Amino acid sequence: MSVLSKQPTYPESQIAITAWAEEDRPREKLILRGAHQLSDAELLAILLGSGSNRESAVSLARRVLQQADNNLQKLGKLSRSELQAFHGLGEAKAVSILAAMEIGRRRQLTPLPDRPQLRSSSEAYQCLAPHLAELQHEECWMLCLNRANYLVQKVCISSGGRAGTVVDAKMVFGRALELQASSIILAHNHPSTNLQPSQADRELTRKLHQAGQHLDLPLLDHLIISEKGYYSFADEGQMS
Repeated sequence: MSVLSKQPTYPESQIAITAWAEEDRPREKLILRGAHQLSDAELLAILLGSGSNRESAVSLARRVLQQADNNLQKLGKLSRSELQAFHGLGEAKAVSILAAMEIGRRRQLTPLPDRPQLRSSSEAYQCLAPHLAELQHEECWMLCLNRANYLVQKVCISSGGRAGTVVDAKMVFGRALELQASSIILAHNHPSTNLQPSQADRELTRKLHQAGQHLDLPLLDHLIISEKGYYSFADEGQMS
């Protein structure tokens, strides 16, 4: 019998994934904990989608990886026919693995997008002014930064009318945590071009600043932007 068709010996191979604790199922585990918490076998099992009547998808994934010496580089070099030699791994599953490996290869070849390092309020303003300065209605945006203050992503939090827009603190920090940000900068525009913060602006800044301290996800600054320039709460010592 070919080594490739060797039957599984893992103890859970006969147990359907649906019988596992929810947090141990690969898909549910990814949703609950994030993709980085899954093993290579669990990630591969998600690609496979299912196992066979003899074993679970995770057990099948482990056999495939074992044949590749648990090395993803070697796995990426297996051909469709070599993959299909595994019992329980048909053409559709083999093609899914080949496609995933090719996406990974192309990702490595794709240059990283320009992610500026934001070290001052003026640099944050330059990053957001094109989105906010000339709007005739209010919008609130957030800059998510990593530990070195490089931009991770710009996020539009809310859009309103000329008089204001609603900002939900749970949405702000929920999105920032989802993006694994280490700190954030908030900004909104004043279509009136008046750069002085309103009492509501001050209250929002105080609320988000305090929440960020509790979450270890600091609010570094809050900018008010218009065609005339910007106001920085941090520069004015008004963050708390």
